[in-house]
Amino acid sequence: MPLDCSIPDHPEIFVIGDAACALDSAGKALPGIAPVAKQQGAYVAKMICARVDGRSPPSAFRYQNRGNLATIGRKAAVADFGFMRLSGLLAWLLWSVAHVYFLIGFRNRIVVALTWLWAYVTFERGARLITGGAGADGADGPFGRP
Repeated sequence: MPLDCSIPDHPEIFVIGDAACALDSAGKALPGIAPVAKQQGAYVAKMICARVDGRSPPSAFRYQNRGNLATIGRKAAVADFGFMRLSGLLAWLLWSVAHVYFLIGFRNRIVVALTWLWAYVTFERGARLITGGAGADGADGPFGRP
């Protein structure tokens, strides 16, 4: 994919985020994570506005890695900012605040924060997994008996 997030031979079509195999200037694939998609979205928005306004396009897209955050359990996360690495409770609190901060809209932030707080206090699991059939003997498949 060209460094302007367009499809080769189709400069009017842009692909970003998980749908794209974007490469950095050294030819290395960018990770399929939200910060890459957010930066690509902002870049493509600038590109489209420049085209509509008849201005010259912005320079080639360059991803800026501002760090990585990952939750690895209850009260446990890792944070890597290059110059500083954290793990444990402090990283988990940072992960939580960062995720709520980047949500769109005050109401969404409040709802998510309260939902997370409730799940944390009550030990309620947020994900529901389908691990097998409904039958007690496990003979049923996900769509009923075979």
